[in-house]
Amino acid sequence: MDDILLVRDRYKVVQVLDTREDYAFAEAVDILDRQQGTCLLNIYEGPLLRAYLPCFDQLRGCSAFQTMFLEGDSLVTVFEERTGRPIDQIFFRGDNHEWRERLEYAELLLHAALNMADLPPEVSCAAMLSENVLVSLNDKEVRLQFKVLPLEGMNSRELVYLTGDQLRKILLPRFSTPREQLDFLDEVEEGGCVNIVRLYALWRDRRGGIQAAYEALEDMNFIRRWFSLIWGRIKRKLARRGEKR
Repeated sequence: MDDILLVRDRYKVVQVLDTREDYAFAEAVDILDRQQGTCLLNIYEGPLLRAYLPCFDQLRGCSAFQTMFLEGDSLVTVFEERTGRPIDQIFFRGDNHEWRERLEYAELLLHAALNMADLPPEVSCAAMLSENVLVSLNDKEVRLQFKVLPLEGMNSRELVYLTGDQLRKILLPRFSTPREQLDFLDEVEEGGCVNIVRLYALWRDRRGGIQAAYEALEDMNFIRRWFSLIWGRIKRKLARRGEKR
């Protein structure tokens, strides 16, 4: 696969970004496109071809998906290139995003995940890996790149777990985090949401309370805010201790 320069006399490979056994991921240019648009190719061979062919046959509702075809002994899928910076470069311990921005990007992430609810988990779970979750601060968007790595054991619940991991980066617990947000993150981590629709519904149910809690803290002076946050953590510990009995 490393020798591929022109795929189907249309896609000129610019750079091979990843290669693994029976899999390659490449950046290419569509030479039949007047705009010379860049696209992304997932290329599968051998057992992966047979495993992934049915998955990509179900992607008609994915806006980034352009086409798929067989090229010799390879399955090639073509996706629109998405721009942005990986989420780990935007949301990390020590960043300075204020709470309103965090709630906004949490909503965007969950909406992007919800849009994949009907996709095969082999595709949606791969798209929710950290390297594929791209954030554009200028456009205020979360975009998913479809580098569809071969993964094992993917299902609808695994998509919830992966989304929860990304969500926690955005809603990173800090001393200034109100109890309502910490409780929401605990609910996500406990695994009660069996699919991404349930997770999104939980977020919609809890977001108003989280926002109200932040606004209430903003209205307090430093001393009252400090005591409120401390008391919130004490109540959380007592509640969790009671649940374990």
